[in-house]
Amino acid sequence: MATAYYSQPAAANYHSPSSSHHKERGYRVCDTCGAAETPATGRFRLCGGCMATQYCSQDCQKADWASHKAVCQHTASTLSAAKQQTVSGIAEENIAKYLRKFTSSFQDLLSWAGFQALQLRRCPANIRQQALLIELDFHNSSDPMRRFTIKGTHIVPKTYVTGSDPLVAAEMERRDERSRRAGGIGSVLIIIQCGAINQVMPVEVDSPAKISWDERGDWAEVLNQFVHSGRTDFKPISTTARGIVYG
Repeated sequence: MATAYYSQPAAANYHSPSSSHHKERGYRVCDTCGAAETPATGRFRLCGGCMATQYCSQDCQKADWASHKAVCQHTASTLSAAKQQTVSGIAEENIAKYLRKFTSSFQDLLSWAGFQALQLRRCPANIRQQALLIELDFHNSSDPMRRFTIKGTHIVPKTYVTGSDPLVAAEMERRDERSRRAGGIGSVLIIIQCGAINQVMPVEVDSPAKISWDERGDWAEVLNQFVHSGRTDFKPISTTARGIVYG
């Protein structure tokens, strides 16, 4: 259970990985049309306000603005307030930026950890009620991949995110509906938190029948090992009819 110790996540602190990201590993995906970034498409653009949502074109960015506006403006106000606070002598504004970089760099590992922690292969319905909270400690390292270590992991109610902020609830409902229309089971919620700064990472999940990832009970140890060593080369293991597959 979550306790009063944890601050509630801000709606704006979204990292938006690929909605089919075990298929499009390593690529960004447009948050409007779902197109994957490839060498042929060129580099996707990030929203200049929140620096978290990505688009394949200016047309897609304009089309998404009506639904994205509230979240984007909330991000700007959150970062502005963070300028006055510090964690280990570092401005919270910078911690928030480092946290976004961390989430982007470790998105494969974090998504896999969320899938395993909620036991979605065995109990897909958990995606409706539970979320994974990953607590981090910050270290003022010159190596950008080793600025955080795992402090602890917790299974918390999904209402930890959606219960106190209508922007979060609306965004989660939108992503859940989009996933289910595509044949998935909804969005698994991963909350990455360092002190009062947090990043909310929703990952849309296919039907378990389409996912070949092996079920692993040591996911927390694997998560800690890769983050502690700054390794971003994690690939989940799948046992298929063709043999062992990584990625």
